[in-house]
Formats: sequence, C-alpha cells, structure tokens
Amino acid sequence: MAHIDVFNGDADGICALTQLHLAHPRDARLVTGVKRDIELLEQVTAGAGDTVTVLDVSLDKNRAALVKLLEAGADVFYVDHHFAGDIPQSPRLKAHINEAPDVCTSLLVNGELQNRFVAWAVVGAYGDNLRKSAETVAKPLALTPTQLGQLEDLGTYLNYNGYGERIEDLHFAPDALFRLVSRHESPFGFIADAREHFEKLADGYKTDMGKAESTKPIAGSTDDAALLVLPDEPWARRVSGVYSNDLVNLFPDRAHAVLTEKAGGGYLISVRAPLNRKKGADELCRQFPTGGGRAAAAGINHLPNDQLGAFTQAFTAQFARS
Repeated sequence: MAHIDVFNGDADGICALTQLHLAHPRDARLVTGVKRDIELLEQVTAGAGDTVTVLDVSLDKNRAALVKLLEAGADVFYVDHHFAGDIPQSPRLKAHINEAPDVCTSLLVNGELQNRFVAWAVVGAYGDNLRKSAETVAKPLALTPTQLGQLEDLGTYLNYNGYGERIEDLHFAPDALFRLVSRHESPFGFIADAREHFEKLADGYKTDMGKAESTKPIAGSTDDAALLVLPDEPWARRVSGVYSNDLVNLFPDRAHAVLTEKAGGGYLISVRAPLNRKKGADELCRQFPTGGGRAAAAGINHLPNDQLGAFTQAFTAQFARS
C-alpha cells in the first residue's frame, strides 16, 4: 500500500498538505513542481490499495490521468478550487471542489479538519491573495495585527517561492520547502525556529520586488486592464505572481496581466481580475492552449509571440467595464 501526495508547489498547496500531514502523519511519495506545473497526475502510477491525495491542481487539467488511476483501483482524495469541469463518478473518488472566488484549497482542507490547524489555513489564504477570507477565518485565534502580518508575510513568501519556469529558478524546491514547513504545528514555530529559511525567502522576495516595481504598463493597456512585461530573468519569473497580487491590491478596480519573456520566445503570463470584480481570469486564460486557473487569478504557461495581439485584445475586452 502506497500513499502519494500530489500538490501545487505554492503557498496554498503546501499549507493544505501541511494541515493534512499534521492531522494524519504518514510516509508518502511527494509529487509537485513549480506553481505552473499542474498536470501532475501524469507522474503518478497507483493501483488497488494505494491512496492518492491531490491538492490545489485543476481537475480539468488532470481528468484523463485521474480516470486512469480510478480505473486502476486507487482511492483518490481531491481538494481544489480551480475550474474542474466534469467530475468523474467513482466510489473511489472523494472530491471536495469549490470554485468560489473567496476560497482556496487550504481553507477547504481546514473545513475538512474542523479548524484543527487553522493558522496554516490562514497562511495559505494570504498566499492566494485572499486577505478578507484569511482575516475572517483567523478571528477565533484572536491574533494581534503584528501576528496577522507575520502570517500574511509567510503566505506571500511561500507563494513567491513557487513561481518560476523551472525548479532551478526557485529558492527552495517545493517538496523540500514542504518538508521544512510541515515539521511545525504552528506557522509561528516555523517563523521562529527556521529563521534562516524564513529570512532567505523574505530577502529574496524584497530584492525581486524592488526590481519589479519600476515596470510600467505597455501599449494596449487601459484604465480597466493593465499589461506589464518583465524580462527573461530568474528574478522576474519568481516575482511574476506575487507582483500581480501586489498590483491588484494597489489598484483594486483594474485587472492586471504580468507577462514574463521566455528564453525561447513567447511569454509566461499571470492574470489577476480586479480585486473588486473577482471573476473572468480563468475564462480569459482558458481561451489559450496552456491557460487555466480560477476566477480571480489565472495564467498561461506559454503564449507565442504572434498571439500577443490576440491576448491583449481578449484581456482588455474581458475586463472592460460597461
């Protein structure tokens, strides 16, 4: 009997799995990658007697591999908040999927565990830029503003670490970061006892954000939808998602698309719907072959150069206020 844990390499995936491992400690094979590496079930082979936990990756992008696992006899526990499409019907599948724009996988797992490790759910929600949801679920903890700020910082840094085109772009491989984080029943324990790791993330984030802050919107941007281009550099790939979150927090009525140039041509794209109109990002990105995500935040893994005009037109049309 094998346990296999499949999870997105960002804050939400790491914090969701941390809660489950704290509640049910087990030896498991970890399957993850950079945040944009979402077709993770293709890497999994399992059969009768094996259990597979899948966290924070789109079922729509993994449906064929999921069906194959179920037909092979594996039991699958699937928790996610991205667009799912048709969910396979099987007694071996337990799926908890909620596509509402104010939830994330860490919050869904927190519900499953009845608030046992709610502080980690707060970190995951902050990482997914769900500030109001994070603060709501944190209320029973009666934290001070300083403590809430620490959890928000940790969520931001964990999320920042997940972005990149390849593992080599990251400060920590996501599986290694999960192992460091999940040793601690409380996020405050990680912040205090793993200070060198926390500070490595914090220093990297601050340095990379400093480089990004001088970026200006490009031609084609409107008052409702701004496009920004970052260079083909590791720091730019690392910062693309959290920079998108930062922009939408600063300009809550405007949508943002951060395009990062790729070495072989084309762009890696992070899209954020306006904070005050959290919908449409997934619909936009699914119009392109490597796109996907959720209503408030989505992305495209590779946009060819010759599709930039089509993307710009679709992006500005999607978020134009009537």
